[in-house]
Amino acid sequence: MKDAVAIMAGGGPAPGINTVIGTIAKVFLQSGFRVIGLHGGYQSLFSDEPEITDIDFELADKIHKQGGSALRMSRYKPKDEEFKTDFFVRYNVKLLVTIGGDDTASTANRISKFLNEHQVNIQNIHVPKTIDNDLPLPEGTPTFGYQSAKQEGVRIAQTVYEDARTSGNWFIVSAMGREAGHLAFGIGAACHYPMIIIPEMFNKTPVTIRKIVKLVLSAIIKRKILGITYGAVMISEGVFHFMSDAEIESTGINFTYDEHGHPELGNVSKAHIFNVLVQRELKRLGLKVKSRPVELGYELRCIQPVAFDLLYCALLGMGVKKLYDQGVTGCMVTADPKGDISPLYLKDVEDEHGKVQPRLVNINSQKAKMVYGFNHQYITEADYEKASKLIENPEDFDFFKILNWEPFSFV
Repeated sequence: MKDAVAIMAGGGPAPGINTVIGTIAKVFLQSGFRVIGLHGGYQSLFSDEPEITDIDFELADKIHKQGGSALRMSRYKPKDEEFKTDFFVRYNVKLLVTIGGDDTASTANRISKFLNEHQVNIQNIHVPKTIDNDLPLPEGTPTFGYQSAKQEGVRIAQTVYEDARTSGNWFIVSAMGREAGHLAFGIGAACHYPMIIIPEMFNKTPVTIRKIVKLVLSAIIKRKILGITYGAVMISEGVFHFMSDAEIESTGINFTYDEHGHPELGNVSKAHIFNVLVQRELKRLGLKVKSRPVELGYELRCIQPVAFDLLYCALLGMGVKKLYDQGVTGCMVTADPKGDISPLYLKDVEDEHGKVQPRLVNINSQKAKMVYGFNHQYITEADYEKASKLIENPEDFDFFKILNWEPFSFV
């Protein structure tokens, strides 16, 4: 029986998955391996009858430039007691390649330990995938899919902003990002949005619905002072990750609830939630401003990868073979800006529970400070007098007071 490499993808889709799969298949087929694609993620991996497909050169060559995933994905998280070695022995698997984000990486780490404890000589290499860009790769190294999703997000966000200018309205735009604000920040900054709200901003004060709404109003009021009647605000859905159920329910939005009694945010547009709350506050303040919600989410995940990700994902796929030949296991494959491949061991980026910790936006970086300091519009102490002609308490909408930040200094 031929030595085999098994490939599976977990979590949600991201542009470049097929590029990774196709590249890995090509380089391992060239070395005489059988390449097995596993459908259904970890649930299939540990089932009695895993659903597999053999990936030959023709299939690999066909899919490498396509969006989506040729291997059906799953968010299933197996418990430790579900782990078994059957699949690996049955198909003579020498390498398990997992493609995914932090949850998939954390599970891959657990599997790696399990196989090692059971003396099964199988290497495991993880390819870091997520449009959220939140895996702990070296500074400046993106997760694959992020650049493509950002590019498409910018295209849509620019169109939305042009609509705002044309119609004289405001748009409340929400972008994906489970815990981190990379995607919202990247899209909003590229489009010169006057306010970008991400969870990392709340490093000196708790995240609340009221503060988020105040930040939105701060931009709207500032632009009114400047004589600008339109605009758009970008909000990362990751802000909800840091709120309690009680805080989320305080919005008054009608939610469905999961089996644990938590609001199912996935069933509601986050942009809609914030737009409703902003409109309520505008009405309370007596400000005549129209706003509309726009959600940036599933539209970004299965687009055809841009040139950056096509090359980057090919490098990662070839990097898997390079690390395999070196005998490396229990790691993520990384490619630096020069294209040099190196392993990032999962044990070095996990917490005490074995979970890979997310990489957040560095809110103290020069880039973040310049975007928020130079490229945003919001109420500060210097605006109180003019703002008082529109609202009673301008200080309530002071950007720096809301966040408990000190004013920026670039001297």
